[in-house]
Amino acid sequence: MDKSWLTIPRNFEAYTTGINLFLDQAVANGVGPDKFRCPCKRCCNRYTFVRNTIVEHLILYDMDKDYKNACWRHHGEQNIGEQNVGIGEEETGDEVIGMHDFLNDVFVQPLTEEGVGPSTEPPIGEGRPEEVKTFFKLLEDADQDLWPGCKEFKKLEAVVRLYQIKRLAGMPDEIFTTLLELIKRMLPEGDCLPESCYKAKKLINDLGLSYVKIDACPNDCMIYWKDTSDLTVCSVCGKSRYKITNAEDSSRKKVAAKVMWYFPLKPRLQRFFMSKHMAEHMRWHATECPKDEFMRHPSDSPAWKHLDNLYPDFASEIRNVRLGLASDGFNPFGKMRNDHSTWPVVLSVYNLPPWMCMKQPNLLLSLLIPGPRSPGKEIDVYMRPLIDELNELWEVGIPTYDAYSNQSFTMKAAVL
Repeated sequence: MDKSWLTIPRNFEAYTTGINLFLDQAVANGVGPDKFRCPCKRCCNRYTFVRNTIVEHLILYDMDKDYKNACWRHHGEQNIGEQNVGIGEEETGDEVIGMHDFLNDVFVQPLTEEGVGPSTEPPIGEGRPEEVKTFFKLLEDADQDLWPGCKEFKKLEAVVRLYQIKRLAGMPDEIFTTLLELIKRMLPEGDCLPESCYKAKKLINDLGLSYVKIDACPNDCMIYWKDTSDLTVCSVCGKSRYKITNAEDSSRKKVAAKVMWYFPLKPRLQRFFMSKHMAEHMRWHATECPKDEFMRHPSDSPAWKHLDNLYPDFASEIRNVRLGLASDGFNPFGKMRNDHSTWPVVLSVYNLPPWMCMKQPNLLLSLLIPGPRSPGKEIDVYMRPLIDELNELWEVGIPTYDAYSNQSFTMKAAVL
C-alpha cells in the first residue's frame, strides 16, 4: 500500500485521497461497512470503531512502532517490515536538522504543498511587519552558498555552527573575530562569511532566540525587576543580591546570587500567525471543530465557554489566543545530585487542533526558575514578568500580522 500521503499536510486533497484509499481497504478486510479492527491496547482488537474514529487513530503522531505496524496489518496489509516508516516516525541518528526545518520550528512556518520547504514568496499586502521581512531574509541566507559553487555549507548554517563552537568553547568575542578573519582568508573569493563576531551575532539574533536574565533573591523573596531592578539587597530579608567576593578586588564583575530566565511571549505568539497554514490552524477551534456533545477539544470545555460568556468582545475575535499553563520541577543533573530542583513554566496554545497543541514545537517555554531548592509557594514571585505580559495581552493586545487573511489585527490572549 502506498503510504506517501502520510507525509502530506492534512488540508491537501492528496491526504484525503490517501485516507479514503486506506479506509476502502480496511472495509474489504473488516466485518462490515462501519466497523474495523483496532490494534490499540485499550480496544483489545475489538471491532468497535466506526470510520471516523479509525481516521482519528490514524492521524496520531505519537503512536509507537508496534502500534503502527499492527494498524497496517489489521487493516489489510501483509508483511510489515522494519523498512516501512510509520505515521510520523522519525529517523534516528546524528544527522543535523536542516536550516529550513530549523526555521520552521523557530518561526512556525510549515512546509509548502510540494513538501520541498517553506515558500519564499513574501505575503502580499500593506503593513507587512518587520519580523516577516526578517524571516524571508533568513530564508535567503539559508539558501545562499557559503561561496560560489559550495556544495557543503550555506551561509546561515555555517555561521550557526561556528557560533555554536564559540559558545561551547567559551571563546571571547575578540578571539572569535580573529578566527572568522582567518577562515575568510582560507575561503575562495566571493565568500559570504561574516568577518566579525558582531556581524555573526547580528545574523543569529534575527532568529529571535532571545531571553531575559533577571536576578532574584536566593531566598525566593523577590526578583530585581522594573521598579526594583536597581536594588542591591533584598527588600524583604536583606540578603545581598550578589555573591560575596573579595571586597578589595573591585575590578571583578559582580555575580548575582540567583538568576532566572524569562522568554518573552508576545513575539512567539505573533509567529503563529506569520504562516498562512499555521494561522489557519489557529482558527481550527472555531471553523472546523465539530460542535456536538462530545469533548474533543478545549473549546468544548465549560471553562472555555464560561470565558466566552463573560467576555463576548474577547470571544468575538476567533484569533484571540487561549493558553494553558503548567509547571513542574526536575533534576537537570540526573543521578549525580538528588537535592536540585529546576522549574520550567510552559505554555500550551489551545487554539490549535488537538493533534498539534501538545506537540513540542508548539509548547512555549516561558520561565526557567533555577534551583537548587523548589520555589514552593513563592513561585508567584518568579511569575511576575509573565503575569505582566499576560495582563498587557489581555487588556491592550498587540498588533499582529495574519498571513492567512493577509491583514493585521489586535491579538489578545487569556489563560484558561
